[in-house]
Amino acid sequence: MNVDQAVSAFAGSMVLLSVALAYFVSPWWLLLTAFVGLNLLQAAFTGFCPAAIVLRKLGLPAGCAFR
Repeated sequence: MNVDQAVSAFAGSMVLLSVALAYFVSPWWLLLTAFVGLNLLQAAFTGFCPAAIVLRKLGLPAGCAFR
């Protein structure tokens, strides 16, 4: 698994978790979904992703999108 795949898996997990929390706990958890979506959007244009930096420091190999 490289950084690109790990970022996608992490983002997808956060979206599913926030939707479940919004359903079972409070609709305010949908703000987490919005945050993840905005972060993915800005990463697509800037190439800057905090999760990719952390995952790279944990030793995952670089992918094509985040270097």
